[in-house]
Amino acid sequence: MPIFSYLVYPEKDKKQQLIDDLTLEKFCEIKVAENEKVLILITDTPDEETNKALQDKLKELDSLQSLSMTFGHT
Repeated sequence: MPIFSYLVYPEKDKKQQLIDDLTLEKFCEIKVAENEKVLILITDTPDEETNKALQDKLKELDSLQSLSMTFGHT
């Protein structure tokens, strides 16, 4: 059960689109940071294979500028 948390930076003027994109993904929970410039993403997948597939999908989001992992546990 891999669990990861990230600081998520949206592309300029695409924060709401990024929230919408991440909300559609399974195994993702999104929080807006207090400064409202970044998001906090927590992923909880059932296995490594699913985690890898989710990571690949996240990398393809046009609304995503970058992910910075803050915690990981497998």
